[in-house]
This record gives sequence, C-alpha cells and structure tokens, in this order.
Amino acid sequence: GIHFIMLGAYVSFDKSGDQYKWLEEDLANVDREVTPWLVATWHAPWYNTYKARYREAECMRVAMVDLLYKYGVDIVFNGHVHAYERSNRVYNYTLDPCGLIHITVGDGGDREKMAVPHADEPGNCPEPSTTPDKILGGGKFCGFNFTLGPAAGKFCWDRQPDYSAFRESSFGHGILEVKNETHALWTWHRNQDFYGAVGDQIYIVRQPDWCPVEPKVMKL
Repeated sequence: GIHFIMLGAYVSFDKSGDQYKWLEEDLANVDREVTPWLVATWHAPWYNTYKARYREAECMRVAMVDLLYKYGVDIVFNGHVHAYERSNRVYNYTLDPCGLIHITVGDGGDREKMAVPHADEPGNCPEPSTTPDKILGGGKFCGFNFTLGPAAGKFCWDRQPDYSAFRESSFGHGILEVKNETHALWTWHRNQDFYGAVGDQIYIVRQPDWCPVEPKVMKL
C-alpha cells in the first residue's frame, strides 16, 4: 500500500540529471489504485523555520517541487535540522489542500546539539548571501526573497509561517501508521516522555477525488 522514494540531496537533482529522470519515471509508473500512498525522504528539509540550515535545500526544492506535487506525493520525511517540525499541506510556501505534508524529524540526537532559534524571530534571519548551495553548482544561489504572501520582499517571515503547523526543540522520534488507503496516523514522541504522553499527533488524510494525480504511464 505504500511506495517509498529515497532521494539524494547532495547529488544532481536538475531536470537534465539522472536522478530527476529516474524520479519522473518512477512516479509515473505507480498505480495509485493499487498503491495509494507515496512517501518520500531525503536528508535536508525544503521547509524549515529554524535558523540552522535555513533554506539550505532551496535549489533542490525549486528543481523538484513541481514533480512531486504533480504526482501527488503524500508525505516527506527529512532530518538534518536537529529539532522537530511538521508542516501543513504546502506548495511553494503557500497553503494548498493538495500540497505535501513535510515532517522534519532530525531530533534523534547529534553532537551539534539541538536547533533552537527560529529564523522568524528578531535578529535570527540569516543573510541571504550565506545560504547558497555549497554542494552543487559551485555555490549556486536559489534562496531569493519571497515575492508573494505575508513575507513578500523578505528573506524570512516575521512570525511562524502559515505552512508551519508544529515545531519544537526536543529530542524525539515518530511513528507512522497507515490505517487504510486514505488515512494515516503520525505520532511524535518526546524522548523524555517515553510513551506516557504524545508530543504531536495528526491524521494525514488523502483526498484523491479532490486532488487527482497524473495517470499511470503504460510502457509498450
């Protein structure tokens, strides 16, 4: 019932590259009547409101976001930022009922310690010049100021963004339970609470009638 996709944030993701071509073919050949859920994962998050790693994966997002949206990927899991954050359904930083749920669960522990400051808090917005993609393209720059919405003309929001549903700087882990073809339960637990309390919980609901995806491509 679930098709998992593992992508690389530190290899070529341009449309002319092998990874993009592979991803497009892979998505096109998933029969959603048989395999309704698409779950993708890669290291660096596309939607991150912490100062640490802020908009660091913007080049990958710009290159691939339309493809994942077109084929109705349901959930994205990321690490890299050592904290927890769950998005609302989002597409290009805008709330969208057919957008993807992005979950950063990089809070398992690391010698770099916990990410705490948020980029939208006073004095925490990084200089745009400090955020080029250092891995690919010799420092290609993709993180321009927002042109629309509440953050128009700015590099950071001045409050918790609308797409950010829940964020917390605590060590923890999550459990995804797919109940059926339309409902999945995501639960995040703080380590210090063990299982005596729930840190964050949401039913993720697919609505294929409202959000149709590209039909399966039949190979001859």
